[in-house]
Amino acid sequence: MKLRIPWVNMAGQFRSSQWDPVLIISQIIAMTSFWYLSFGLWIFVLDVIAKFDLSIEQMFTQSDMGLYEDSGRTNIICYALNSLTVSFIMWGVVGRTKQCLDFTATVHAFHLIGCWIYFGYFPVTFWWWVTNIGCVILTTVLSEYLCMRSEMKAIPVGMGPKVDL
Repeated sequence: MKLRIPWVNMAGQFRSSQWDPVLIISQIIAMTSFWYLSFGLWIFVLDVIAKFDLSIEQMFTQSDMGLYEDSGRTNIICYALNSLTVSFIMWGVVGRTKQCLDFTATVHAFHLIGCWIYFGYFPVTFWWWVTNIGCVILTTVLSEYLCMRSEMKAIPVGMGPKVDL
C-alpha cells in the first residue's frame, strides 16, 4: 500500500481524469500563499529601493494605484513582477495548461475579496481594475506557455537509450 500525499510532486506525475478535491484545495491554498508571499517580497524590495514607507495597505490599496505618482507606479510594477514570479511557481505547483486560467482567476478573486474586506468597500478605481486584469492575463499567458512546453516534451517509449527529439 502506497501512502499518497497530494502536495508532494504535484506537477510531475500523470493525472487521470478523476476529480481530486484534496489536490485542488491544496493547490489553491499553495498558490494563494505563494501569491501573497511573492507580492509582499516585491513590495518590500521596491519600497526599500524607492525609500517608501512599508505598509500592509500597499497589498490591498486601490487609491494608491496609477501612473501619476511614484508610489502608484511602484505598486503597478510590484503587481507585474509578482505575475512573472507566480507564473513560474504555477508551472511547478499546478503544471497543467488547462488549469492555469482557473488558478489565476481564483487567486485574484481571493485578492478582490481581501481588498473588499480590508477597506470595507468594493474596489472601484480604474487603475486597480486595469492592473489586476492585466496581471491575470500576464500570469495566465506565461504560466500556460511554461506548462505547455513541459507537456509537449517527448515521452520515451522504448527501453533503449533516451532519445530527445
